Amino acid sequence: MFYSPLSFLFMVILFILISFFFTIVQIDVIAAVFERIGIPSRYVINALMASFLGSLINIPVKKIPQKAMTTQKRMSFFGFRYIIPVTRRNYTILAVNVGGAVVPVCISAYLLLKTGLYFQSAIATGCMALAAYRMARAIPGVGIALPFFLPPALAAIVSVIIAYNSAPVVAYISGSLGTLIGADILNLKKIAYLGAPVASIGGAGTFDGVFLSGILAVLLSALLV
Repeated sequence: MFYSPLSFLFMVILFILISFFFTIVQIDVIAAVFERIGIPSRYVINALMASFLGSLINIPVKKIPQKAMTTQKRMSFFGFRYIIPVTRRNYTILAVNVGGAVVPVCISAYLLLKTGLYFQSAIATGCMALAAYRMARAIPGVGIALPFFLPPALAAIVSVIIAYNSAPVVAYISGSLGTLIGADILNLKKIAYLGAPVASIGGAGTFDGVFLSGILAVLLSALLV
């Protein structure tokens, strides 16, 4: 399944952000920061582009029956407009978003295996999952949505408190996994009542939160330490 989880304007904004990151990576402004979490600077842009392009790809895993489907084509949440795929079916396709779930989970697993920060990451991820669960909102036709600017700041603060010397690593892991677990996985039971054509784990309303949590949490935590 290929479709954009966000409005064209917001996708353009994300692309501009990636271009900005690419520019400052080239002048070694944030390359050193990502190298601190074990990702060589030459792979930073690859990871960012994989997340961005992967946001268009959703892997169907399950069908969830619905009593009524939404008739809306767009929904707004926290100032951003989300695109709702048009459908005539009476069920929701539960999917996994490649850019918002698969890529950050793979990067987080790599960082965990490389650093061995299992205990600190587990505590920070638990805190982030609880916070994301409380912040997430069920939006009819869209699925679960999350304010994109709060998870990165919280992940940075929590990681500095729990693992000061390894804050950037823990910030990425907790920001990505905590947002996925708290916003999407813990709210799966609500999907059966939203009438959404597609509910994607790591997609739509939470892709921006996961994408920015992983990146901005690293930068913010690096500034704090």
